[in-house]
Amino acid sequence: MPENGNGYPRKIGARGLCPICGRIVSEKFRPFCSKRCADVDLHRWLSGGYVIAGSEDSEEDGAESAEPAAPKPRKDEEN
Repeated sequence: MPENGNGYPRKIGARGLCPICGRIVSEKFRPFCSKRCADVDLHRWLSGGYVIAGSEDSEEDGAESAEPAAPKPRKDEEN
């Protein structure tokens, strides 16, 4: 059975176990066992601890432009 990093065994996909420490889930903090584990998970998200593997694209929308966009004229140059 895999461990979760804290020495507690964890069943993958088990609904009744905290994903952080492996203890039994509390209904109040579901899917975690306590506020502490919920805060640990939040910190991991905010600090970039959870990362989805993939390649970096030059464009966020995936479309690459062959021509650079023309610069916009300044207001004092418009006539």
